This record gives sequence, C-alpha cells and structure tokens, in this order.
Amino acid sequence: MSDLQVKGAGFAQKIFDDVREMSRDVLGVTRQGYSAKETEVHNYLRSIGESLNLEIVTDRAGNLWMTLPGQDRTLPAFVSGSHADSVPQGGNYDGLAGVVAAMTVAWYMRETNYTPKRDYTVLVMRCEESSFFGKAYVGSLGMFGQLTEKDINLKHRDGSCTLGEAMASCGVDLKDVTSGQPLIDVAKIAAFVELHIEQGPTLDSQESARAGVVTGIRGNIRHKAVRILGEAAHSGATDKPYRHDALMAFTDLIHRMDVAWDEWLANGEDLVFTVGVLKMASSAAISVIPGEVTFSVDIRSLSTDTVERFDALLQKTAEEVAAARGVKIEFDAKLFTKPSGVDAQLSDALEASAKLENIPCMRLASGAGHDSAVLGNNGLPVAMIFVANQLGSHNPHEAMELKDFMQGTDILWASVCHFDD
Repeated sequence: MSDLQVKGAGFAQKIFDDVREMSRDVLGVTRQGYSAKETEVHNYLRSIGESLNLEIVTDRAGNLWMTLPGQDRTLPAFVSGSHADSVPQGGNYDGLAGVVAAMTVAWYMRETNYTPKRDYTVLVMRCEESSFFGKAYVGSLGMFGQLTEKDINLKHRDGSCTLGEAMASCGVDLKDVTSGQPLIDVAKIAAFVELHIEQGPTLDSQESARAGVVTGIRGNIRHKAVRILGEAAHSGATDKPYRHDALMAFTDLIHRMDVAWDEWLANGEDLVFTVGVLKMASSAAISVIPGEVTFSVDIRSLSTDTVERFDALLQKTAEEVAAARGVKIEFDAKLFTKPSGVDAQLSDALEASAKLENIPCMRLASGAGHDSAVLGNNGLPVAMIFVANQLGSHNPHEAMELKDFMQGTDILWASVCHFDD
C-alpha cells in the first residue's frame, strides 16, 4: 500500500463524512443541483481548497475550479474532478468520489511539498443528475454555453420552479449558459480525468482488479412516456377475443424486445435496454381490464448506430403488437445523448500509472453517463477511472470501500506525476 493510500485515507474519509452529514435525508442523501444544499457543499469544498492555498474561481455556470500552481504556468492544466450533486435520497459517492479523489491528490501535493510541472486543477461541477429537472449535465453543458431555452424552462419535479429559476438563484446569468459560446478557455486544459464509482457489479465481482480504466461512455435514446391505449372493460364479462388489453400489449412488446436484445448481444453489439417506469391508468382496479399503460424506455450503447437501430426496431415491433392486440401505441419525442469516446493516449497513461503503483485494473465500458462525455464531445482529452462499489447506485444503500477508493486515487496521483514523462 502506497504512502498516499495510507496518509490520504483520513483526509478523504472526513470529506465523505462531512458532506454526508450536511446532505442527509430521510433515506440516503439529497443534493439537488442548483439548490441551497448544493451551494453549501460547494462552499465547504471551497473552504478546504482555501486551506490548501489553492487558487479558486467559479465559472459563469457555477462550477468550482481550484488550482494548485505548477512549475510552468504557461502549460495547459491537468484537471480532475466530478459533480457534487446527487439524486433524491441517493448515495453519497456518486460524483462526490471524483471530487474527493481530486482534492486528496491536491492535499498530498501540499503534504509532500510536491509541485507538478503544470497547473493541477480540481473541478467541482454542478447539477449532473437529471432527477429533479429532467436534464443531465447542466453544469458542464452550461460551461460550454450549450443549454437551450427549452432546457432552462424545464419544470422541477414538484412544479415549484424552473431549471432557469434555480440556476438564477445561484447567481447564474442565463444568457451566458445559453449563448452557444464556451465560458471557459479550453486551450488551457491539457487533460481531464474523472474518477467515479462504477455503479455496477463488474469491478466488485473481481478478486484483484478493483479499479478500472473506462473504454467509452455509452450514449442513449430515451422515451420518457410511451402510451399504450386499449379499452378498459369488465374482467369477468369480456372474453379474450374481445379484449384490447393495454397491459398484455405491453408485456408482449417488452418480451419481444428482450428476445431481440439477447440476439443483438450474441451478434457482438454493445447494448443495454431498460424499462424503468411503468404506470397504470388512475382507474386501474383488480376487476378492470387495463385500458391504458404508460412506460419509459432507456436504450444505451457505445454505438450511435446501435441505439438508433434498436429504437427503430422497438417502434416497428410496437406497430405489429398494436395491430395484433387491437390497441394504439404512441411514442413521445426521443431524447438522444450521443456516446463519448475517451482519449486513447490518456487512457493508456492511466493503465500505465496503475502498473507503476502495482494496482491491478481492467478495461470496461461506462454504462452510465458522466460530465466527462460533455467535455470529451467538446474536444478535450478525457479519461475515466472506475472504482468498485457495492449495492448499486442512485439509491440510499450505495456503498464503497475506502481501500478501493484510495487505489483509484493513487492511480490518479501517479497519472498527474507522470503526465509529462
């Protein structure tokens, strides 16, 4: 175990504990993007940056940048970080782990009187999660001026305010984040590395490789509300030939898509398919044949072509099922997020850094989206480090062993130290 892993564990654990306490909810933690709570967390992290004598600025989208000056300040910076918000009643490590890892590296530089060749910057982004307003990557998109009028007019899940109103309450000028122009100088960034919990079981199922280097970030096509309209009828008085059962149509459609999913995987396609929300009509009852069903769809892949073709297959299959079941199936507009590649050279450097530190790691795809995708799609060299976590993510039971986290942080540290070798 390296010196960083031993000495940095206490520093990292205190931040995790402090942020958990300040954002604790009935279950898990809640840190809504562009809320007073997220601002409180940013201010707390800023205070740690001040104690480390970092140069601190907030960009016009509200993201926090904390820089430890390097030997040659004319060189573009090595940047690392993640987001500090969470889903409602979620886990403490999604996003925050990347922030704490980046800060732990800065702390260790001060602890060992190490000055990197180029500036090292900790980036804390706002509002990565889509749970409250239905829009993901708000802070990172905002820093590139890539939010739209439609985005900022999205309503909070409880109807209390719009995204734009929430952002404005945190001092953001909405004209800046919807300008179409970057609010940062991308030429001043040499690389961005984001450490993140995996949010899946692959690394946690490994005996040795508890850290990973990401091969790419899956894009997605989503439908928030697909409606199947049948005909409600008495469950005892309507024989099968006369039924227009919306729920049976749903099960038929999803079963056929599940079979197709297996076939596509067998053909070597990268693909995941999820129905995360299923709602019956308000009139649903035990003695009523379902007349209406609404459900969501989430299709993800490293390939844009794959998600588009699977979405087309879904809609074609829906037409066939609708005709066979005597129902109508209506699709809402699809929401598309393109996949993001990672920088091959930077990813190789992460793997080489792991070997230098004698830390076993593996290559794996990211099924979840991350701010790294936004930065990468705007021309920045990006790479990601995954660390194992337990009990999934986006839930209050999310867990992470500190020793796994410190191994990932050690890889980040080594990649900064050897970036200019």
